Amino acid sequence: MTILDDARAVIAEGPVCDACVGRAFAERSFGLSNAERGRALRVTVALDADESVDEFELDGECWVCEGECARFETWAERCIGALSEVDLATYQVGTRVPPLIEANDRLLRESAGFPEDAGESFKSELNREVGKRVGERTGTAVDFERPDVLCLLNLEREDVDVQINPAFVYGRYRKLERGLPQTEWPCRVCGGSGKQLAVAADGEDGDGEDDGSTDGGANDGTERSAAEEPCEHCGGSGYLYEASVEELTVPPVVEAMDGAAGVFHGAGREDVDARMLGTGRPFVIEVKEPRRRAIDTEELEAEIEDFAGGRVAVEGLGRATHEMVERVKELDASKTYRMTVEFAEPVVEEALADALAALDGATIAQRTPGRVDHRRADRVRTREVYRADGELDDPRHATIEVDGAGGLYVKELVSGDADRTAPSLAGQLGVDATVTALDVLAVEGEEPFADPAYLHGT
Repeated sequence: MTILDDARAVIAEGPVCDACVGRAFAERSFGLSNAERGRALRVTVALDADESVDEFELDGECWVCEGECARFETWAERCIGALSEVDLATYQVGTRVPPLIEANDRLLRESAGFPEDAGESFKSELNREVGKRVGERTGTAVDFERPDVLCLLNLEREDVDVQINPAFVYGRYRKLERGLPQTEWPCRVCGGSGKQLAVAADGEDGDGEDDGSTDGGANDGTERSAAEEPCEHCGGSGYLYEASVEELTVPPVVEAMDGAAGVFHGAGREDVDARMLGTGRPFVIEVKEPRRRAIDTEELEAEIEDFAGGRVAVEGLGRATHEMVERVKELDASKTYRMTVEFAEPVVEEALADALAALDGATIAQRTPGRVDHRRADRVRTREVYRADGELDDPRHATIEVDGAGGLYVKELVSGDADRTAPSLAGQLGVDATVTALDVLAVEGEEPFADPAYLHGT
């Protein structure tokens, strides 16, 4: 059969609109819309038959698309209206197609003797034609991987759902005070609820009234009732610490981007009692449903520092890609530490120098430290010390700096952790040693975290 024979077969299944005719031949020729392709076929069939084209025109509403192919403009306007208060650079259009239209699309091909997958689907055409109009009128680009927004056309409901995908802000933070965790730390006793059960004896609760309830676990004959009261462990806050780096940085970013919520992603984390100084620690803040994406980074850095009240500072802010989250969390990074160390007995300068020389460049075997073995698997890890040096402040105190591989437990490198870490500073000296203050000075990846490929506008 020729293409004219195929076109006659499709048109004969009428009433079928030009777009639905052309869609069955979408793989033929280039630079034409399906409506233009269908129109050309309809006219050619009329010419070949030497009859008026009116004999082959659509008579009534197209039974395949139920008139939707004539409403591309309407759907585009609905999308643009739904996006009127959303900042975007990229978009994608999707469609929830009613089952009947999908069935009609298949039935047309079947009735005309075409393969089921011939041409293009109705859904694909609608997405493309509406998307093309949205892009032209908003000056934005289509992105089939991770668009800023997805417009989802609901044909049965006659409306558009807008899915706003997250935005990401990269930077480095410095934690300027101790006792501040990186992220929220829910109370382990109340599970973050801030509540605990209070048991009142003799069937009385807080108002002194007997409510008749009993605790099935009581076995002393005393009636009991349970009521809630603030958790004693956390004071009713639900958290072990009243603030965190997350809580001091995320809200200004969410507000600047008019988002719904934010999630903090850090390149590892320092101990709660450690400061993060020097060049800072890389992080990404993921902003959910941002209605603004453009940010003034200098202004935002100042707003964060003001909001944090001098407890946290940030620098190097910039819009990042989704892939930056994985990069920050997974890229191998070395750390530089500065520690104040206290010795149980006086130490001389020469002994300290020899002990540090033994650690410089050493491979350290560390069994999971006792302070974290309740939440980490108990196993032996090996980590490298790239550099170790320092000097005595007095015979019982020293300032030590260590460059080490990611995952090196530096407090245990000093103390030995009851021989769970070897070699250690304490072991080399033969004197108990304890870190009394810890600062992280640098977190540097095996390649730069701020690779331009993971940042917008660079």
